[in-house]
Amino acid sequence: MYSYVARQPIFNRQQRTVGYELLFRDGESNAFPLIEANKATSRLLVENYMAVGDNLATSGQRTFINFPHESLVQLLPLMLPKKRVIIEILETCVPDDELFGAIQFLYRNGYVIALDDFELSPQWLRFFPYVHIIKLDLMTLGVEQACQFVARHQKHKLKFLAEKVETHQAFEAAYQAGFHFFQGYYFSKPELLKNRQVEPEKLTTVRLLQEICRDSVDFQRVEQIIGSDVSLSYLLLRYVNAAGTRTIEPISSFKQALVYLGEDKIRMFVGVVATAHAALDKPKELYLLSLQRARMCEVLARNSSLSAKAELAFLTGMFSLLDALLDSSLEQLLALLPLEQEVQDALLNHHGQLGQMLALLDAYDQADWPRVTECCHDLGIKEDLVATSYQQAVIWAAKYSQYSSS
Repeated sequence: MYSYVARQPIFNRQQRTVGYELLFRDGESNAFPLIEANKATSRLLVENYMAVGDNLATSGQRTFINFPHESLVQLLPLMLPKKRVIIEILETCVPDDELFGAIQFLYRNGYVIALDDFELSPQWLRFFPYVHIIKLDLMTLGVEQACQFVARHQKHKLKFLAEKVETHQAFEAAYQAGFHFFQGYYFSKPELLKNRQVEPEKLTTVRLLQEICRDSVDFQRVEQIIGSDVSLSYLLLRYVNAAGTRTIEPISSFKQALVYLGEDKIRMFVGVVATAHAALDKPKELYLLSLQRARMCEVLARNSSLSAKAELAFLTGMFSLLDALLDSSLEQLLALLPLEQEVQDALLNHHGQLGQMLALLDAYDQADWPRVTECCHDLGIKEDLVATSYQQAVIWAAKYSQYSSS
């Protein structure tokens, strides 16, 4: 799956780039599609801030993002990092009390706010103390009127941005009038960027994986993520109730599961559930293999003199097929996950003991017995342990995979 976004640079008075305006696109035509404004904003946020790792559209400078009325009163901008974005109040917004309250709240929470395509309406004057930048469309207002407005309002602690600067003459007039920023075809047309990324419907999976990769897991946040998705809640409870030691009463909530299993084990279960969720539209064999690799790495770590931690070995094995499960590159996915460096090195480069484990698993899967012997020698483990760990992993994975398929 690909996402598309156009970005147009914004320049300061020294004609240096200080940011980019992001413009929603849903194809390669580099034109705004026929889509409702709130949906366009939501998709832009998901596709360029939440479901990708290293994204050219949002890397480096601040990004200016248009928000329609409904998105603002719902405080959608709070989902974004305030030091990386500038919130643009779309010109179609109605300056009512509800919007005014939302802008005050965002301002007090440290967000930089811009009035987009401002048309000099006095109804917006009460917003000025909570706005940092006013964007004036030179083509709509006319260069002369826009420049006069800037001259009259220099006393306010506001910055002014001239947009749709099409000619050198327009730039010179805006510069002399005191505009602080400039945007338009005179400098650069919007550049279309195309990204392959995690699909939005799989974002929940990524969020869960992010949480269990942290040194200190916020289980309240994990509970909120799982609770927001019916299929995830169902999967978790099926897994927990299938645990080896049964309780008298079935476990019916995440909090019960946490108390019953403890933090270490719940981390593993959440990982299994997240992987199951990612594999809902994938061949069952792929999910089964993910579980097998996770369990095999864990057993190898627990039953040998290796220094690698069993829980990290489990995650390494499970994540080794994450790119196939989420249809995205492993490099991009790992940029989203706060994994320990040794796990990242193992997954990307097969470095360290965890990396050698993955090499061993690959060799075993391919029945490359000379390579298996070599890997066992490098790790200092017996070949018998590999066979035993594989058998245990197959039984364990078969047991738990049945709870994700019904």
